[in-house]
Amino acid sequence: MKLVKSIARASVLGLLACSLGAAFAQEAAIRKNLAERLPSLSKIDEVSKTPMNGLYEIRVNESDIFYTDAEGNFLIQGNLIDTKAKRNLTEERVEKLSAIDFDALPLKDAFTLVRGNGKRKLAVFADPNCGYCKRFERDLQKVNDVTIHTFLLPILSADSTEKSKNIWCAKDKGKAWLDWMIRDQTPTKASCDSAALERNVEFSKKHKITGTPTLFFADGSRVPGAIGVQQIEKLLASAKP
Repeated sequence: MKLVKSIARASVLGLLACSLGAAFAQEAAIRKNLAERLPSLSKIDEVSKTPMNGLYEIRVNESDIFYTDAEGNFLIQGNLIDTKAKRNLTEERVEKLSAIDFDALPLKDAFTLVRGNGKRKLAVFADPNCGYCKRFERDLQKVNDVTIHTFLLPILSADSTEKSKNIWCAKDKGKAWLDWMIRDQTPTKASCDSAALERNVEFSKKHKITGTPTLFFADGSRVPGAIGVQQIEKLLASAKP
């Protein structure tokens, strides 16, 4: 009986080893063929199977997704939809890849506003001259029991940089921000060490934060663009670190 079990175990391990060997060989073939045929394609970070038979996911530039066959003969760019489950698998994958651990955010380079008990957490990357940021900030006034970390991200113009510096150097950053975003009161000229703004720009480049506002919730999920009160509340409620 022991001999039979040993043989069975050895057979399973052998099959597993063969399977892994074939998978590695297939990945190597995909990497090699795509690199030779498409030298302009960025270095491949990861190759993985998809739920669709014969289709492989190619990940480049950390979060850019392509698809290919088992030999790298074809390259597809677009969304992979699971029609049975009614899920956009590409969108879900990109959302997962673009998430940032909330604790990894450089909060020293943001200013913080607390409303109510402040139990819920939200980080916002915003440009003071961004119209969508102003609309979002006005909607955010209706949300309570939240701690908001605002990262000034001056990417629209030189005036954005000037306003960001004046807000960052104000005695009360939060008040200066809301005075401008909500009440259209131009920030008073001020000066201080504003290197945080440059670090925010570099952080945004590294993590592909390309527009404002960009929001991050406690679970690391990212939402690009302004959203309404109902969606803010829904995401704050569902985001669990």
